[in-house]
Amino acid sequence: MQQSQHRRSNRERTEATRAALLDAARTLFVRNGYAQTSTPEIAARAQVTRGALYHHFTDKRDLFRAVLDREAEAVAAQIRAATPAALPAKEALLAGSVAYLDAMVIPGRTRLLLIDGPAVLGLGEIAAIDAAHPAQTLREGLEAVMAGSGDRSIPVPALAVLLSAAFDRAALAIETGSNPSDFRSAALGLVKQVAASVPG
Repeated sequence: MQQSQHRRSNRERTEATRAALLDAARTLFVRNGYAQTSTPEIAARAQVTRGALYHHFTDKRDLFRAVLDREAEAVAAQIRAATPAALPAKEALLAGSVAYLDAMVIPGRTRLLLIDGPAVLGLGEIAAIDAAHPAQTLREGLEAVMAGSGDRSIPVPALAVLLSAAFDRAALAIETGSNPSDFRSAALGLVKQVAASVPG
């Protein structure tokens, strides 16, 4: 019993340290940018030693990738919360599109995922993070619409990439001061056109 509690306590401490490092790193990366943020600053803000930081992450880049992975996972979670299984496929596609834009207005998120992320990690690594989280939800939504119609004429992976690029551009426009309502309306209009082109 004591051994089980000890293992749980160690796991909880490990998870708490990792979470503190991710929170501290996110704050500093958003405030100062990747290049101007140092690992000693991150460790100090998280109130852990540099040794603890390097126990959890190989280097600053590895930590940055983990921050982005957590952000992308949060976006996907918000999309899934807005698209319960009982929702018809076309309605879910519309709801998920709005949920993506709403999720991206969290301060710092667009900068991390769409500006600094590609610059630091490269397009390939960012695409992999996206494919595992937000892009996966979009692909699943499109596949559900196509499956319901029986239409196999449009390649879903390519369509998902094109729509994802449009949503990312909308998020960037909102980040730079454009009217969020305009871009939500435009995104909905675009997705409605896509859904309307699918029979059924």
